[in-house]
Amino acid sequence: MLVAEYVNDIYNYLNELESRPGYALCENFLDGHKEITHKMRTILIDWINEVHYQFKLDIDTYHMTVSLIDRYLQTMKTVPKKKLQLVGVTAMFIASKYEELFPPEIQDFVYITDDTYQKYQILEMEKEMVRTLDFNLGKPLPTHFLRRFSKAAKASDVNHVLAKYLIELASVDYSTAHYKPSEIAAAALYISLYLFPLTSNGGNGTSAIIWTKTLEHYTHYNVKYLAPIVQRLANVIKAVPKMMDKKVKYPWLKYSSSKFQCISTHPKLKGSEIEELLNNELRC
Repeated sequence: MLVAEYVNDIYNYLNELESRPGYALCENFLDGHKEITHKMRTILIDWINEVHYQFKLDIDTYHMTVSLIDRYLQTMKTVPKKKLQLVGVTAMFIASKYEELFPPEIQDFVYITDDTYQKYQILEMEKEMVRTLDFNLGKPLPTHFLRRFSKAAKASDVNHVLAKYLIELASVDYSTAHYKPSEIAAAALYISLYLFPLTSNGGNGTSAIIWTKTLEHYTHYNVKYLAPIVQRLANVIKAVPKMMDKKVKYPWLKYSSSKFQCISTHPKLKGSEIEELLNNELRC
């Protein structure tokens, strides 16, 4: 994504692609399922997040896995509850082959399900999923857009890590799953810059300007457009303690480590700024 002479064309294409039928998710896309609920999806995605981290897979592999799961569930309304984990592990198997230089072996995926599913079942589900998705596997991911947006903002490491954490929270929560990847990336970066504003020398401090004209240009979104998405994401942040009570906690645990600057434990994520965002008190 850093090929300078093509970068604008690439991102214009990604913006167009994320809105195409077959790639875009409808709000409440699980409606019509007889057995699968949004709570089951949340538990599955949290487990996928944990497995991805244990396997030391790339973050794009995780987000592609989530995309494949959601797009498949949006199309196939007859998935039984007993096969939901099979859908998840198969999606990660496909995403690993797509994104990783050295993907895990299929037997590794059998192992992480405690032998609930066998090799032949994963291979059969793989065929079913790629047919259902019409072989359209690669989709724009929020991390694709975040890298460009963070660069345009000259974001600090804290800003970028926090935005990555917020994107992962959004991926687990059903209420934000239908937003376009570029929307989630922009909203996550906005919150990050709101909590840790950039100063003129490039560090974090206090600043009156959150969302610059440069960011409007590169994201294609102004603050008014982002406001409801930011508010929804702020709700997800506020709900983290309740999620953890329900044992949905892996993004928080992962980002509580020093590797990620312990960002999920930062007091600002429980402070007055989040309430301001919930009350729609956004600044440009």
